[in-house]
Amino acid sequence: MTDIPIVFEDGEALVIDKPAGLPVDRPKRGGACLEDHFEQLRLGFQRAPAPVHRLDTDTSGCLLLARNPKALKRFAKAFEERLVEKRYLGVLAGVPQDAQGTVELSLAKISSVGKGWRMIAAKKGKPSVTHWRVLDEKDGRALVEFRPETGRTHQIRIHCEAGLGLPLLGDPVYGTGPGKNGGAPRTMLHAAGLLVPREGKLAIEAAAPLPRDFAALGFDDG
Repeated sequence: MTDIPIVFEDGEALVIDKPAGLPVDRPKRGGACLEDHFEQLRLGFQRAPAPVHRLDTDTSGCLLLARNPKALKRFAKAFEERLVEKRYLGVLAGVPQDAQGTVELSLAKISSVGKGWRMIAAKKGKPSVTHWRVLDEKDGRALVEFRPETGRTHQIRIHCEAGLGLPLLGDPVYGTGPGKNGGAPRTMLHAAGLLVPREGKLAIEAAAPLPRDFAALGFDDG
């Protein structure tokens, strides 16, 4: 058994519901990470599973793990070729003027001594595209569905701040951080769904239920 929820499982893949606050990779300063759970997630298989992609530490939800090197290579290629359908849910620190739209920005990484690194919109950056629509509004905040076409670092977070003009609630880099602006405990972003096509097999299709901290703000995925 594992204390990490599994939302899809077959002979070559696992999709877990990654808890918010758990880094995928070991932090430089040390501390807990997903790797600590790999032995549990072997579930009797010869090899421990390997993550195919990454989620930010604060982001909860669907994370695909491959159970063998060949599957890892195929799944990684599907991500690179933009064949994977991803669905995210996030709470904005405000309500957009429009009900839906598409953000297209070129993104680049910058760093400074005081603030560390972050992504910015830059003409010479890499292209990124996210489709979004408002699902619900509560107390001056909006629950928004995001469907990113590309997978740039911090893509949805910077698209909210620079594209929609409203950061994700609780975002410490692109917003006001946790505990402020309504008491969000973290960056309110959840990887709600994942669909990975496979040649000659049924697609990997997984969904992770909306976490309790979203429900505490009055939102559901209904």
